[in-house]
Amino acid sequence: MNRKNEPIGIFDSGIGGLTVLKEIVRRLPGESTIYLGDTARVPYGIRSPETVTRYSFENTRFLLAKGIKLLVIACNTASSVSLDAIRRSVPAPVIGVIEPGARAAASATRNKRIGVIGTDATVRSNAYPVAIRSIDASIEVFSLACPLFVPLVEEGWTEGPVAELTAETYLKEIRQKDIDTLVLGCTHYPLLKDILSKIMGPGVRLIDSAVETAAAIQDTLEAQSLLRESTDQAGRQFYVTDSTEKFVRVGERFLGRQIDFIRKIELESEV
Repeated sequence: MNRKNEPIGIFDSGIGGLTVLKEIVRRLPGESTIYLGDTARVPYGIRSPETVTRYSFENTRFLLAKGIKLLVIACNTASSVSLDAIRRSVPAPVIGVIEPGARAAASATRNKRIGVIGTDATVRSNAYPVAIRSIDASIEVFSLACPLFVPLVEEGWTEGPVAELTAETYLKEIRQKDIDTLVLGCTHYPLLKDILSKIMGPGVRLIDSAVETAAAIQDTLEAQSLLRESTDQAGRQFYVTDSTEKFVRVGERFLGRQIDFIRKIELESEV
């Protein structure tokens, strides 16, 4: 098989990475994709770095066995703790969600004051501040954990008074930091973009890591001459490690399209 026609592999701890997949499909509709959601072990944010790394390698081995040409770690927690180790071990290109968002934020800011919102684990990892300051050490980064955003999104409460009150309560602190750029450091958060933009105001640019990650994937495929050549319709496969019902219900809302091929699988642990 022509390597160019092999699929892109994407994994996340659950459903949030579908925002990354949605942007990949929007930007590269001709590329086939295989998505793995480790829904039996979500959330990764409460696990130790060693456990997250082990899970990430199990996800990676499953996708590599499917013959992927590029691996996307569509999980902020996994990207922050296991990206480097996986890159050293995998022959295919590997892209996480933190570096593209950090680059876009560093490029966007004018007053060199950037906010980052994410899960507790992502904020504790300090991954975004480290990545942003590696680009420009003079930038100040203000991080804020917003753990209730994930369950709100998964319940479909992305608008209305509950979502607005929750967002206002969280963002009150970071609005006082005079930031001009805000990184959405969790793959669930793009679904709250309208509310977040309204609360932060027109003077603050929102950085959607899913959008930036899809752009980085396109750049990588073009640079390595791996863009798909086949004229056949692109395939969309989904695998989960727990029940498929909730994934399909919430996932179709995330993607804005029907999920036709989905299988429940068991991941093999390292012996």
